[in-house]
Amino acid sequence: MTPTNLFFMSLHDTVRTVGEFMELSARTAPKGLGQDFIETVLLDDDQRVRLGQDMLELARQRSLPGFKRDGQNVLDADAVILIGLMPHKGAGLDCQACGLRSCEEFNKRSSKGDFEGPNCAIRMLDLGIALGSAVKTASDMNVDNRIMYRIGVSARRLGLCKAQIVHGIPLSAKGKNIFFDRPTQK
Repeated sequence: MTPTNLFFMSLHDTVRTVGEFMELSARTAPKGLGQDFIETVLLDDDQRVRLGQDMLELARQRSLPGFKRDGQNVLDADAVILIGLMPHKGAGLDCQACGLRSCEEFNKRSSKGDFEGPNCAIRMLDLGIALGSAVKTASDMNVDNRIMYRIGVSARRLGLCKAQIVHGIPLSAKGKNIFFDRPTQK
């Protein structure tokens, strides 16, 4: 993209470009033992709308008002990026932070719910660092954002990612931050 083309981008396209920079930030964030199990996905508009609608459906099915509020935020957002932790083995440190005696025991376990587990604490720290790096990039570029775990529940249900635990970050550039002063959960 040449610099002159930047002047012809819509605000919506600009926010999506920031989403691409956020993927870069998450991708290059430090990883424990130099091993990368982070997945990033910048949703297209159709995926974003399907995601928001699924969150509203989950709110109805499970009587979970937070899903309704967050689902509406997704529908109102300009873009959504997913950042998740791919299936992984224990880091090999036998640190027991996952609650199991060894990485060998960890590697034999598996459970499924909204997310899959157990998850290695070292790898979960990697996910947190990737999320923090991404939202820092959005903030530096003045794009409103908020990390939402509920997005991850619907993203996994819809098969929008391969991660076993994933969070979503909706992005917006409007006159007022749509992720602030949100309705309270009832």
